[in-house]
Amino acid sequence: MPGTVRRVPTPSAPAPGAPADPGASGSGAAAAVLAHPWAGTSLGAPERWDPAVRAVVELVLASPVPMALLYGDDLVLLYNDGYAELIGARHPEALGRPAAEVFADVWHEPGAGEVLERAYRHGESFLEREAVLPADRHLVGGGEPAVFTRGHSPVRDSTGRIIGVLTVAAQTTQLTQQLQSLSDFAAALSGTLTLDDVARVTLRYAINSFDADRVAFAVDEGGSWRMVRRIRGELLDEADERLPPLWRRTPAESPGPVVVAARIGVPFYTSDGQPLRAIAVDRHDQKIRALAALPLRSSVVRGALAVGYQTPHTWSAAERALLSASAELVGQAAERARRFETQHGTAQLLQRSMLPEQLPDLPRLRIAARYAPGVDGNAAGGDFYDAFVLPTGALGVVLGDVAGHDVQAAARMGQVRAALRALALSDPRPDAVLGGLDRLVSSLGAEAGTQELFVTVVFGVVDADRERITLASAGHPAPLIRRCSATDGPVAEYVDVPPGAPLGLGCRPRTATVPFRPGDTLLLFSDGVVERRWQDLTAGLAGLAGAVTAASSGDPRALCAVATGAVPGATEDDVAVLAVEHAVKPSRSASMEVPAEPTAPSRVRHWMSAQLTEWRVPEAVVGAAVLCTSELTTNALLHAGTAARVEIDLSAERLLVSVADSGTRGTVTRAQTDTLSSRGRGLGLIEELSDAWGTDPTVRGSTVWFEILIPSG
Repeated sequence: MPGTVRRVPTPSAPAPGAPADPGASGSGAAAAVLAHPWAGTSLGAPERWDPAVRAVVELVLASPVPMALLYGDDLVLLYNDGYAELIGARHPEALGRPAAEVFADVWHEPGAGEVLERAYRHGESFLEREAVLPADRHLVGGGEPAVFTRGHSPVRDSTGRIIGVLTVAAQTTQLTQQLQSLSDFAAALSGTLTLDDVARVTLRYAINSFDADRVAFAVDEGGSWRMVRRIRGELLDEADERLPPLWRRTPAESPGPVVVAARIGVPFYTSDGQPLRAIAVDRHDQKIRALAALPLRSSVVRGALAVGYQTPHTWSAAERALLSASAELVGQAAERARRFETQHGTAQLLQRSMLPEQLPDLPRLRIAARYAPGVDGNAAGGDFYDAFVLPTGALGVVLGDVAGHDVQAAARMGQVRAALRALALSDPRPDAVLGGLDRLVSSLGAEAGTQELFVTVVFGVVDADRERITLASAGHPAPLIRRCSATDGPVAEYVDVPPGAPLGLGCRPRTATVPFRPGDTLLLFSDGVVERRWQDLTAGLAGLAGAVTAASSGDPRALCAVATGAVPGATEDDVAVLAVEHAVKPSRSASMEVPAEPTAPSRVRHWMSAQLTEWRVPEAVVGAAVLCTSELTTNALLHAGTAARVEIDLSAERLLVSVADSGTRGTVTRAQTDTLSSRGRGLGLIEELSDAWGTDPTVRGSTVWFEILIPSG
């Protein structure tokens, strides 16, 4: 740390003039003081010093704190080892010389010579709590000067006459830096949304600011607690920081200090002992000897923050105050996060409960969908999609958008979606369905007394037997079809559907029927996919078509992922995508329920190897798929803490594998994969071994999937 002063105690250094210990050679400034010819200075020969002066000199030389005596009218310097380190290259020539000469370059600066002269001539004591020593203000190389609390006191002889000044400098650089770090910590916490975010920021701050060996953060979970910790030297990279923290479940009555402090609301401090002996999970916990656990100050969330060291540690009053302030900041952030997660969960559950939890499973049509809320993700939106089998055996597909980002928009979306399915099951003609919906939306608008009920929708009937699609649109973006022939490469083209007016405005929809042959994929999407602020809509549409054309396959799940990331830049709107592929050949599928237990990844590997071998999948594909699936299963069990479901789907062109969990702690996000540690290794493997991968939210959790193309021939 710049400006740190080593403590060089000299408790046994004799005063000048005292009989020298034959066995002691002396060191540093103390030795130089003993050898200095004081008789040639205003201080005089040591044997003639006043007893009070001799006592002050003994105090200076024995102290581990930087101290100096400035004697007489010319303030001659006598100092100890600590002070010698402060003045650096000025030592040892500074001994016995007037202070004004030694510090000539800074003597006339504020806080330098004048305070020493005032203390000497007027007997005024001086204390400065946050000071940069004048000698440090001209550091070479731009180093950061140390911060000190320093004081100057007049020194009197046995008659009471002022004969010099005693100066003491106690370094407070670390405390100053911790206070600055606390300010940075508060700023970082202000940007957190979830408890996972709060945990990441808190652990990073505490391990660095307190230079601790172990930090932990715990919050209540109703009947139990969950805790996350961080160890000094733990290798973490960007992928680990973006993954959900690895929480551990802890019993409600755990004797662990962090849980006890959280439960009873009283701080816990120990300076030396084995505070984690009863709950130690590994050698890192067993080595902790000093620990502080502070309860969070929150009326909504019970929890605690713990900081520990592997060596004895005295908790100073300043450090306790800093820990208390940190815990209060964490408590406020945790309270905001708990409220956000509650609101976010309610909005998302409302949104997703109005979307189909399962899409049809058909032999020649493969279907996938993806939905991502806009704004801050904390509001229910109006985008929706649906796919269902009609009485004729054809497939009905729909994607729509009800304007708004609130519960009312979501409720209207639910009404429109339910009404559309009912109308389609009665009469599946797309123009008839949208005509009926137009009347419904007009009625809803009249009932609400508003003309601002804005709804767009596209509805289509996919007839796989006749290899065609019939579509109608009410003010919605035209669908996209990715066509892939045996001779030419893939190409994406927008369907020329008569646009029509949005629903509720007297919509008179017209239909368009286009070919839909084996190998083709239909893509329906909301305007949030292609619209960006300050960008022309034409550019967004072109970007989507280009990305779909360049996709590695026409698999619907992969195309949904491609579509949502096709146009760069953030969007404030909801994003919904529905894709339907007309398979060249029927695919084969299988699934396995994975229990939340340590043997689960091994069981998945054996099951998947046997299944893919039975299907005669190429050996190279089997090896890559089994490895990736094992890692995904491990991630799901670690980060969601729930049972998972593995699904595999094999077509002539590709192998698709998905791992779904039912957890509520957030989804795995795409991360940089060039330097991944063990916890992020699964994502790196998928990036390297698969042709496409992504994540999808579900009603009660998340799904991570990957696709590997099957080599031809």
